[in-house]
Amino acid sequence: MSVFTLIFNTEIIGLLIKTKIMKSLPISSIMTKNVVCVIPQQKIIDVKHIYEKKKFHHHIPVIEDDKLIGMVSLIDFMYEIKGAGLDDNNAIYNELTVKDIMTPNPYAVGPETSINAVAEIFAKGRYRAIPIVENESVVGIVSTADLIRYYMKK
Repeated sequence: MSVFTLIFNTEIIGLLIKTKIMKSLPISSIMTKNVVCVIPQQKIIDVKHIYEKKKFHHHIPVIEDDKLIGMVSLIDFMYEIKGAGLDDNNAIYNELTVKDIMTPNPYAVGPETSINAVAEIFAKGRYRAIPIVENESVVGIVSTADLIRYYMKK
């Protein structure tokens, strides 16, 4: 993902906030449900296979005992594999675990959080996806692309 894409998405999210179209609906109304999650002990070959699926959101929550403990982004993954390529037999895919590449203690919001509040968080440019958590369990995930799609349907 280029810096231009990040700036462009951040600007679009800022525009959404200004138009106040998204103000009252909860984020649960646009989040992706049935989120694919991984556990810290999984080998990153599993992460590779998740990323190879079509229409995957690029961020994978990490859970332990059904509680959110981390997040793996496509950037985290690409940085750690150091150009290993597509061959599943590359040693790095079975040497590293999810725990080795995840970002611990990710930012999360509850399903009742307003779309506008999440848009404001995204507009700051620090996050590209946010897990939606209820009672410490992942119930969904939302990305900047989800917000843009929501706006485009309006």
